[in-house]
Amino acid sequence: MNRFHNKVVIVTGAGSGIGAGVAERFAKEGATVVMADIAADKLDSAIRRMPPGRCTTRVCDVADADEVAALIEATLAQHGRLDVLVNNAGIAIDGSATEITLDDWRRTLDTDLSGVFYGCRAALPHLLASRGCIVNTASVSGLAADWSMVAYNAAKGGVVNLTRALALDYGAKGVRVNAVCPSLTRTGMTEEMLEDDALVARFMARLPLGRPAEPADIAGVVAFLASDDARFVNGVNLPVDGGVTASNGQPAM
Repeated sequence: MNRFHNKVVIVTGAGSGIGAGVAERFAKEGATVVMADIAADKLDSAIRRMPPGRCTTRVCDVADADEVAALIEATLAQHGRLDVLVNNAGIAIDGSATEITLDDWRRTLDTDLSGVFYGCRAALPHLLASRGCIVNTASVSGLAADWSMVAYNAAKGGVVNLTRALALDYGAKGVRVNAVCPSLTRTGMTEEMLEDDALVARFMARLPLGRPAEPADIAGVVAFLASDDARFVNGVNLPVDGGVTASNGQPAM
């Protein structure tokens, strides 16, 4: 497929995991992709796996509004337009309300929620001009809560409702805004979790497809939401979760 020929796409958190998978999918479908990440070494490694000539990189901390604005402006200066913004960068720090430090609370909210807002705010004038779209990476943790993940749950819940709010405000103006909500996905963030056989077994007991997602599984849905195939999809927080949210939480019989 060549659905994104002549389209310019920004993907944050593109140095690894879901973000790298999303960048690769867009590049393979003809897009010019700007890969942004806080870690220059990860970007250097990831771009070597991309289709030749389709991607550029930029170091950016999405928790810094000025850096996000500079990312958008640099993309416009280099490519002349912006068609798709994928707000994917995120972190996960565990802890309940009495366990997590205030610094970790702020860092999580600044990255996972404010970073999405900064990207949308800076990109929207240009997406209005191109009648482009936004796809945010939320989480099943934004649709319902996890144990001892108070900051992450709060941030991703914010992304879910931010996505809806933006869809209401900008849909009639030509910009669709949607989000994907992954469950357990094989990334650097989950590497230690996936090495814990007992923990994985508990996850699999709740995951009907019986395996973690791969980044490519999420990337395909992001590409769909950004494509003209989804031209009447707006304000959706789409679970890409192997069936986790199909359960009411009661155990298997």
